[in-house]
Amino acid sequence: MSGAALGIEIVFVFFLALIILHRYGDFKKQHRLVIVATLLAWYLCFLMIFILPLDVTTTIYNRCKFAVNSSPSESNISNGSHTIPTPGNRECFKPWSYIPRGIMPIFWRVVYWTSQFLTWILLPFMQSYARSGGFSITGKIKTALIENAIYYGTYLLIFGAFLIYVAVNPNFNLQWNQLQTIGIAAANTWGLFLLVLLLGYGLVEIPRSHWNGAKKGYLLMKTYFKAAKLMTEKADAEENLEDIMEEVRKVNESIKYNHPLRKCVDTILKKCPTEYQERMGRNMDDYEDFEERPNTYPTEKSLVKLHKQVIYSVQRHRRTQVQWRILLEQAFYLEDVAKNETSATRQFVHTFQPQEPESKLTQYLYTPTVEWYWECLLRPWFHRILAIVLATFSIIVVWSECTFFSTRPVLSLFAVFIQLAEKSYNYFYIEMACFFTIFFLSICVYSTVFRIRVFNYYYLASHHQTDAYSLLFSGMLFCRLTPPMCLNFLGLTHMDSTISHQKNEPTAYTSIMGSMKVLSFVADGFYIYYPMLVVILCIATYFSLGTRCLNLLGFQQFMGDNEMTSDLTDEGKELIRREKRKRQRQEEGENRRREWKERYGNNREDSARNRNVQADQKESSFTETNTNRTVASKYTRANGRNERDRIELLQDAEPLDFNADSVSEDPLDSDSGRYQPGGRYLSMSRSRIFDDV
Repeated sequence: MSGAALGIEIVFVFFLALIILHRYGDFKKQHRLVIVATLLAWYLCFLMIFILPLDVTTTIYNRCKFAVNSSPSESNISNGSHTIPTPGNRECFKPWSYIPRGIMPIFWRVVYWTSQFLTWILLPFMQSYARSGGFSITGKIKTALIENAIYYGTYLLIFGAFLIYVAVNPNFNLQWNQLQTIGIAAANTWGLFLLVLLLGYGLVEIPRSHWNGAKKGYLLMKTYFKAAKLMTEKADAEENLEDIMEEVRKVNESIKYNHPLRKCVDTILKKCPTEYQERMGRNMDDYEDFEERPNTYPTEKSLVKLHKQVIYSVQRHRRTQVQWRILLEQAFYLEDVAKNETSATRQFVHTFQPQEPESKLTQYLYTPTVEWYWECLLRPWFHRILAIVLATFSIIVVWSECTFFSTRPVLSLFAVFIQLAEKSYNYFYIEMACFFTIFFLSICVYSTVFRIRVFNYYYLASHHQTDAYSLLFSGMLFCRLTPPMCLNFLGLTHMDSTISHQKNEPTAYTSIMGSMKVLSFVADGFYIYYPMLVVILCIATYFSLGTRCLNLLGFQQFMGDNEMTSDLTDEGKELIRREKRKRQRQEEGENRRREWKERYGNNREDSARNRNVQADQKESSFTETNTNRTVASKYTRANGRNERDRIELLQDAEPLDFNADSVSEDPLDSDSGRYQPGGRYLSMSRSRIFDDV
């Protein structure tokens, strides 16, 4: 089994990163280099999380083996302030996931430096390249270099000044390894600064979101609030797209087929939606080319800017359309749950049937009765229990972040758990404890990365709606946050000798980081005391101070005791009602057309069968006179045409819907509607025909 666990996890993590990236990215439409670079960044970061527990168990086994082979006088290993008893003559058990010496240092060196190359050099360049509006590869590279000149120049200026200071000062005699350690410490310091900010938000928000997930009324009100905000964004995206398409139309009319910039215009037209392409392609006359009056043509620079605006506006419009459909389905589902909670039959009834047909196995196992018990009874309790478990983990993390520097006594709970398991050499327990600890830390950090939104420039949207810029930016954040998070985890478990001051064999991960004693003020100061700020950030998140500040600045946030929140909630509720009535009318119209087709479809088949019989009779009576044959054919055509016209008139006629609205459609009011066996709740009040006019 030597190295088998490492190979299995490498393959598993690759497919995990691929599945998550497929949910957010679009493999068919986005550039392959963007997909590959983002996949590589996510893959390397996830790999650090999954492989680090194997490094911990391998290090513990190596320490035990060293203690057994040492002399009796060395059987107790000093810990600075206390000693760790060694097993003496007891044999050390090799873990099933043991990795031979020499493999892990090479592995960590490749993973770490590849991730640093991605986050500091390649991904920033690809961000500018993907967002550029150039029409050629050379033009995009040129634009990316110009945009990153300040970014690269700032770091090179700071690094060059540091090198000059070290070379001139005779008190410093830094070697290459020490210089490398300083660079690693600088990158980890920047990453730890972001890590504590994101961790303080995730430790509180994740348990609270699951606790609120048990409150269906709260979720429904928040969905209404999101609907109002998303409708505003959707309308703004449509208006912006219309303005950009108007500029494209003017450019398309001014630059004809024989102009040198026509290829650029064709490239812009390919990025436009299909309906706009068809509309612009109707009037492509060339008579203006032969007029003598002067015509002002746009420059290539203006076309590059227009191309960039088209890419952004089309992506934003498509994203808001998909998010609106998803939000509608979520609102309809929550309304159905609110209605079915008071159902006496204890069978879950959907207002609308799911758009995607369910499998036969799902229909057999997940019956309406099972669905009612899960959605109305069991699921709220599941969210509450999960919220309590996650809140307990958050408290343990906060306590350990504030006390992990104490080695006598050991106050970090994670270090206590690992040391107790180390005495009995329970490697499976050690791996599980390490995995769940670092997995919970990564969930708190990464979920914040997925939730955060920087206006419209960075936004990770599911269902393949994330643009290339946001994907690359997320890869940069992951590569900057994961190495310091792994180092912080080793400090919480006292596996990092720099923080725990143990004279044991270090893990392979800390060995590539080098000795942080070169910068003592960072190792003994910032790395120890800065994570304590997570307490302040957790308190601020618990009282929603950031949300209140954003609300005061004009950014609309969901707050239950706010007047603006109530107004937006009412507005979103009305929008959902409108969309619900529209979908009900569409389904009723389709059902009626289906009924008409089933009722009169047999008449069409009978008429077609009669025409075939008459044609056979004409072939058999070929020897009859021309006059009789002509009269029979005319009569047959006239009769068939009248019958066909009558059937098509009945099929094309769409019946009017006089049951379009209801007085009360509150999903929380069970007495306002009545249940219909077809799976739809209809109002008992009279309809109002002109409500939607």
